[in-house]
Amino acid sequence: MTLPLIKHRQLILQMTRREVVGRYKGSFLGLAWSLFNPILMLTVYTFVFSVVFKSRWAGTPENDHASFAVILFTGLIIFNLFSECIGRAPALITGNVNYVKKVVFPIEILPAVSVLAAMFHMGVSLVVLIAAMIALGTPFHATMVAFPLLLVPLVLGVLGASWILASLGVFVRDVSQTIGILISVLMFLSPIFYPVASLPQRLQPLVLANPLAFIIEQARQVLLFGAWPNWTGLAAHCALAALCALVGFWWFQKTRKGFADVL
Repeated sequence: MTLPLIKHRQLILQMTRREVVGRYKGSFLGLAWSLFNPILMLTVYTFVFSVVFKSRWAGTPENDHASFAVILFTGLIIFNLFSECIGRAPALITGNVNYVKKVVFPIEILPAVSVLAAMFHMGVSLVVLIAAMIALGTPFHATMVAFPLLLVPLVLGVLGASWILASLGVFVRDVSQTIGILISVLMFLSPIFYPVASLPQRLQPLVLANPLAFIIEQARQVLLFGAWPNWTGLAAHCALAALCALVGFWWFQKTRKGFADVL
């Protein structure tokens, strides 16, 4: 799985750069939109939850409403990478038919390009998050260095799922519409707007069955609450994500021979 990606790393980087720049090509602000979007999101969340709803996250001081937006935004950073990649995956092949017709083009790199482009936007959102933490006086912890480790199972899992969905999107065109609905449902089944601990005991296993739940909860722990990740859980998620990536790549390579005929 990794050999084709390493072999074509230069092509992947070039296509990622073109993907990121091309998204804002022709707009007045250009790449600056990648910075303004998360700033706008964070501003809206801060206003809605700290001013309108006066929400408070369990375990935070009674009068600390603004931090709710930062905690929520941390969860959204994780979920947005997932939703951007998974939402686009079914159309990766059908939207690039010209690549399929070229025998020499490694179409298996398309999901990797999508993931790297999403990681660029995640990086911009993290910069906005750090700026908000400074503005709110949120303390920085040594545990923040563990955050990149949490991205390993997230990226591997998303990459594997993207390979599978990219393949299925060629043969079953309804996949794109179905995935859009599932992403919306999954957003509320993920602990973005609430901590898992606040749920009734009987519902917690259901939410924790969502692989994103562990990543989101652990991201808050290392970035905001100064706790090291659950190493056992992280290792287990890495193993499952690696298996997902392997299965996804195998499925994509097995089915790619039929792409040209269908398209």
